[in-house]
Amino acid sequence: MLKEFKEFAMKGNVLDMAVGVIVGGAFGKIVTSVVNDLIMPVFGYLTAGMDFKNLKWVLSPAVMEGDKMIKAEAAVAYGNFIQNVIDFLIISFSIFLFIYLIGKAKDKFRHHEAEEETQEEAAAGPSQEELLTEIRDLLKAQTSQSNSNEE
Repeated sequence: MLKEFKEFAMKGNVLDMAVGVIVGGAFGKIVTSVVNDLIMPVFGYLTAGMDFKNLKWVLSPAVMEGDKMIKAEAAVAYGNFIQNVIDFLIISFSIFLFIYLIGKAKDKFRHHEAEEETQEEAAAGPSQEELLTEIRDLLKAQTSQSNSNEE
């Protein structure tokens, strides 16, 4: 059983997935910082200082007796939900952009390799098939010429 677990844990897909989870976690922190520290302040400025994190629908207010809280506030914090949706959209778009750019780079690299192969083939001269076709055509021409001379 230990041997099977070791084989499973050392498969390429599992290791790739582990690296992806770790990098994804770090990437998520970066995007969250971009949203919280760069985008949301600008958005708050454009919406007259509205902070999404503080938006809520109070179902029942808190009950206080002096400094002591008797009953906590019951509220639906929909602003936090909006913040998380914005985070998700930005993370999704960032990942899409990253994958798109990698795909473009791969396509450009493949296209460049194909051009090099075509140039190498052209420089190498005719292929074996082309030479055999040319020989066949020459033999046909000779055969038809000798047949016309005999008549």
